[in-house]
Amino acid sequence: MMVSFTLNGRSQSVDVEPATLVADLLRETLNLTGTHIGCDTSQCGACTVLFNGEAVKSCTMLVPMLDGGALTTIEGLAAGSNRLHPMQEAFHQNHGLQCGFCTPGMVMTAVALATKNPTPTEAEVRHGLEGNICRCTGYQNIVASVLAGAAAMHASGIGE
Repeated sequence: MMVSFTLNGRSQSVDVEPATLVADLLRETLNLTGTHIGCDTSQCGACTVLFNGEAVKSCTMLVPMLDGGALTTIEGLAAGSNRLHPMQEAFHQNHGLQCGFCTPGMVMTAVALATKNPTPTEAEVRHGLEGNICRCTGYQNIVASVLAGAAAMHASGIGE
């Protein structure tokens, strides 16, 4: 089946089996390995990407669902720039990662959250990240990173 969509700001067409998962397409076919697969059941959030601006778990989304839409992966978050996206920079500055496995999914979820709510409270961030699991238990620094990243996104006008 032929599926056409925008991937990280560029037109993309792929010929896939209808049952192909987005996570598998990204990692195995398109070699975009920043999207991690942790559980295959949408429980951990490591595979989170943005589809039409919404945070979605790519391990349970079928490629035909992408047709006509816009997909952004962690690789495309700061596309066309030599700098990190403000949320990525905030994770770096606030030590919002330990092993880094959950980080791409956390960052993508945080970007979607901050786009909808440019000035979230700590409680709103904690609630917004509930679908993402950090096995290193680095949540305090992740929350601080999201708060700083949301403020930086808001200040720079990204996501508005």
